Amino acid sequence: MTDVRVAGVGLTHFGVHPERTSRDLFGEAGLTALDDAGVDRADVEAVHYGNFMGELSEHQGHQGPLAAEALGLDVPATRYESACASSGVALRQAVRDVRNGEADVVVAGGAERMNNLETAESTEALAIAADDLYEVRAGMTFPGAYALMAAAYFEQFGGSREDLAHVAVKNHANALGNDHAQYQREITVEDALESPPVAEPLHLYDACPVTDGASALVLVSEDYAAEHDLDAGVAVTGTGQAGDKMALQDRDDVATSPAATDAAEEAYADAGVSADDVDVAEVHDCFTIAEVLATESLGFFETGEGVTAAREGVTTRDGDLPVNLSGGLKAKGHPVGATGASQVAELTKLLRGDHVNSEYVADADTAVAHNAGGTVASAVVHVLEAVEDEEVGA
Repeated sequence: MTDVRVAGVGLTHFGVHPERTSRDLFGEAGLTALDDAGVDRADVEAVHYGNFMGELSEHQGHQGPLAAEALGLDVPATRYESACASSGVALRQAVRDVRNGEADVVVAGGAERMNNLETAESTEALAIAADDLYEVRAGMTFPGAYALMAAAYFEQFGGSREDLAHVAVKNHANALGNDHAQYQREITVEDALESPPVAEPLHLYDACPVTDGASALVLVSEDYAAEHDLDAGVAVTGTGQAGDKMALQDRDDVATSPAATDAAEEAYADAGVSADDVDVAEVHDCFTIAEVLATESLGFFETGEGVTAAREGVTTRDGDLPVNLSGGLKAKGHPVGATGASQVAELTKLLRGDHVNSEYVADADTAVAHNAGGTVASAVVHVLEAVEDEEVGA
C-alpha cells in the first residue's frame, strides 16, 4: 500500500451565500485545491463528494457528477451522505483508494447550501439526521438532543454552563484571523452565559450557525508526489469509522460517544500512534458539549474530565493541546456536507505552517480530525502527520 499525501487544500468562505449553489461553491473550493497542489486536472482520476441535504435544499440528488463537472472533470464521481460526517466519509474512501493503488490523484471534499431555506425549513431538513420514527415525530431537534446529552453529562460527571461558555469563547478567539470563518468576532464568558436559551442547558452561543460553504482536498500517492516534485509535506496516516444507535433512547449512555471512541482507536492503530502523540486537533463542536465529548472520545482526557479543559487553558491556542484552531464549527461555521474535509484542510495548513494560527503549533507533527454525524451515530477520525520534504520528492 502507498502512503497518502495531501497535495492541496481549498475552502470557500463559510457563511451566508443563499444565491450560490452547492456545485458553484464546490467548484471554487476544488479549483483552489488543485491550484494549491499544482496538479494538472487531467491527472485527477476520481471525485469523492460529501453532501447531506441537497434533495431538500436544492431539490437535487445525484450530485457526484455535478461536483466533477464543477471542476471541469469527466471522471467517476460519487456523492456520500452520512449526515454531518458526509465529507469525512468521502475523504476516508478517497484515502483508501489511493492507499490501495486504485488511483494516484483524487479530489475529496463536500459542500452544503442551507441559507436559501427559511429557519424552520433548515431545522426540519437537519432533523432528518435523527431517527424519524422515534425522535423527529416526537418533536426532537438537534439542539434538544444535545441538551439532553449535556444534562446527562452534568448529572453523571459534573460541569457547568460556565465550563461550556469557555469552549465557545476559545473557539471564537481562534476564528478571529481565519478569513474562511463565518464569525470573526470575540465573545466573553458573560456573553455566552447571558445569551438566550435554545434548549436548556444550552444557549445561543453553545450552538454552531447555519452555514453555506465548501471544502476540497487533493490527495495523491507518495510515488506521484515524488514523480511530480510536489510539496506535499502532510500525510494521512490513519483513518477510522464507527457507528452507534440512531436514537438516544436506545443507547446505554448518552453522556459519552462510543462511536467516536471506536473510530479514534481504529485511526490511531492504523497510524501507529496514540492520543499522547497528538499535538493539535479539529473536533466536531456543533454544540459546545460536543467538543467535550469529542476530546474524551479521542483519549485526550478521561471520561468526565474534558469539560474543564477550555476553562483551565489546556485546549486553548496557548495550551498543551490546542483544539479547533480554525474556530471550529462553533465560529468557523458548519456547512454540513463540507465540514469533515474542511477540518483536514485546516489541519494541513496548520502542519505546513501557512495557517493564521500556525505559530501556536510550530513544532506540531501529529494532528487529528474528528467528524461526527447526528448525535454521533456516525463518526470518522483521521490522523495527519508532517513528513520530511525529502520523503515526498520536494
